[in-house]
Amino acid sequence: MNDLARDGFAWIPSAYSSSDIASMILEVDSALASNSSSVLAGSRGPAYGARNLLRLWPHAIDWLKRCDPLVAMLRAALGPDAGIVRGLYFDKPPGHSWALPWHRDYTVAVQEHRAVSGFAKPTVKAGVPHLEAPEELLATMLTVRIHLDAMADDNGPLRVVPGSHRTALDATADARTLLCEAGDVLLMRPLLLHASGHSEATTARHRRIVHLECTSSPDLPGGLEWDRHLRID
Repeated sequence: MNDLARDGFAWIPSAYSSSDIASMILEVDSALASNSSSVLAGSRGPAYGARNLLRLWPHAIDWLKRCDPLVAMLRAALGPDAGIVRGLYFDKPPGHSWALPWHRDYTVAVQEHRAVSGFAKPTVKAGVPHLEAPEELLATMLTVRIHLDAMADDNGPLRVVPGSHRTALDATADARTLLCEAGDVLLMRPLLLHASGHSEATTARHRRIVHLECTSSPDLPGGLEWDRHLRID
């Protein structure tokens, strides 16, 4: 857990086999095909993401639970009440790439908006209320990114600033590019400064990622409730 505490991210290499990844891709594709309202896509392009993944694909938590090293790391980092509270899906399809500037992940999904100290900027995304959460809460959360494809130099890999989850400084000169193989899992703190660029125009690679946000507690302050809380046990 030293890397996670110090750097804000840690890897589990080869967490899933190639057959596991093939099964996950089939399941995700089927879930997205039958639930278009939560799918993010261009007017003339393929899907590049989806919100509400835990509703579209409830089997996601079963895949997480079957990876013993991942469950062990989550319990060590988050404690016995660890649970998944939001799921997203990202892809950079060949010929239809996108990029994200440097940012931190501040938004959480809730059942309804309430005026609670520290929470701000109410929005509704794909029918689900969201709020920006206080850093004190975000510091106790952890994101799991299951890589369904290799993340290489040509398909818009993630860039991070190690240690930036512990400081407000945006020292992007210290950024590191993260490369991995299909089946690897990245754990990262929401407050870690991160970004990604476009895929190269000539790449034939997708960059598909199952993104699962996890919390240490099923409870939120001030009467707020998570939109979903699926225990990891």
